Amino acid sequence: MNIASFSRRDFLAAGVAATSLLNIVETARGFQANDTLNVAVLGTGGRSQRMLMPRLARIPNVRLAAVCDVWDGHLAAGAKLADSKAVQENTDFRRLLDRSDIDAVVIGAPDHWHVPMTIAACEAGKDVYVEKPLTHDLSEGEAVIDAQNKHKRIVQVGTQQRNMPHLIEARKILKTGVLGKIHKIHLSWNRNSSRWARTKYGIKPSSVRWKQFLGNAPNQPFDEYRMRNWRWCWDFGGGIFTDLMVHWIDTAYWMLDMDNPATAMSIGDHFAAKGLWETPDTVQTLLRYPDQKLQAYFEGTFVNHQNRSSLTFMGTEANLYCDRGRYELQPERGKKIDAKKRVDGKRDILGLDFYDEVDGALYHLREWVDCVRTRKKTSCPAEQGVRSAAAAHMANLSYRQGKTVRWTRG
Repeated sequence: MNIASFSRRDFLAAGVAATSLLNIVETARGFQANDTLNVAVLGTGGRSQRMLMPRLARIPNVRLAAVCDVWDGHLAAGAKLADSKAVQENTDFRRLLDRSDIDAVVIGAPDHWHVPMTIAACEAGKDVYVEKPLTHDLSEGEAVIDAQNKHKRIVQVGTQQRNMPHLIEARKILKTGVLGKIHKIHLSWNRNSSRWARTKYGIKPSSVRWKQFLGNAPNQPFDEYRMRNWRWCWDFGGGIFTDLMVHWIDTAYWMLDMDNPATAMSIGDHFAAKGLWETPDTVQTLLRYPDQKLQAYFEGTFVNHQNRSSLTFMGTEANLYCDRGRYELQPERGKKIDAKKRVDGKRDILGLDFYDEVDGALYHLREWVDCVRTRKKTSCPAEQGVRSAAAAHMANLSYRQGKTVRWTRG
């Protein structure tokens, strides 16, 4: 297979090694523990409605003070979840950033808006919670890290597994070295979906500010299906790698303090989504980390749920299996290591994906709010979000180019 080589400049996330954040700084308001934090939600689609806004509403002294969306349907739904006096903006999110009564923003917009909104918010002096993946393109990484640091903003990227209690405990086990030498990591996110139809939503073009939705994406006619299924369109999202793999690769990086992969080799197919999605519905990628003598293999599909959503560290002495509801320490055959298991919640199901008990989003948002008040660094600031997204972008580049892609230092 041909190998396409990319330099450090191409893979700007490699520059993330410069992780120094200015530590404790004061906001303009000088937050106290009991002060009300006024939050604007930029993008009030499904993720914001189902996960982010309900959980923010549960955090003491947080007020959902403003909502913004370019589609009237989402804007109205978001307004119902916000404060009864919340400001509603349907055209330009920057109008909310200009308001002195907005302290911070939560970004739930499509991927291609994550970096532009984050940079604009930092420049306006607002702290930021932004959904994953932080970047939509490798070239965006340096600018968003610079904006965070230059303007001394508290940024949290929404890879919430870093705040799941059982995964924090699993990380501590991993750090003891009980697994021996880790040479391989297996990651999966498999689902069996029935979404294979071009749904007609009946969205009136007049209810959408289409040019605002497009942003920096190529100009194109209004398409309600692309708008509602943006994750699977290259102009707006990045498919399985940036939507799902990024969660587990971020967890692996956090647990092992890993850097970017040297190479990525991917394949992908449209087994069910042909003619519907631009991104493949079934993918595999192999990431190599030669400096750490490590390989990471990810599989993802929407046509079978075997292995579901999970991460396994494979060591010479033991394996550590993790999913969103449990972890298991599994000794290698013949090794004198005690097995250990922790299950959160009531359902002892391997590969737990959609879960009721472990509310990682709530923990992650609560940490962000606490850090906004204390000015301490979050568990997933911009540099970490850029690094994790870079692995997903490398995987996509390999698939789209049909080549192994290589990141080279220098």
